[in-house]
Amino acid sequence: MQTVLIVVHLIIVLALIGVVLLQRSEGGLGLGGGGGGGGVGGFMTGRGQANALTRATAILAALFFTTSMLLAVMSHRSAAPKSILDTGASTPAGQPAKQPTGADNLLDTLRQQQDRAPATAPAQPAVPEAPQSR
Repeated sequence: MQTVLIVVHLIIVLALIGVVLLQRSEGGLGLGGGGGGGGVGGFMTGRGQANALTRATAILAALFFTTSMLLAVMSHRSAAPKSILDTGASTPAGQPAKQPTGADNLLDTLRQQQDRAPATAPAQPAVPEAPQSR
């Protein structure tokens, strides 16, 4: 379902870009040029065609907004709520940590490596004695 909605969303995006680029520039610093009011020759002349493009732009913008909101809601519902406190308490202290997989992030991998490190660290390193002068 989400894949179909993404495809529809992309089609709407491309159509919206096309409709916006077809509209006639009304001067200013738009794509039509430096203040001359460019546009495409006689292709989009007439008030009825301009109104149709304006209406098509509004409809496509509304569809774009709707599909964006639907995708956001679907993404939010598919993500399971997670808590840092729940993940730490789920593994008992006596059990070894699981092996890192490709899905783990760097912080989880480092924590697991730290858990597998030997519990007894070597005592303080031996300090060489200073040479005695004669």
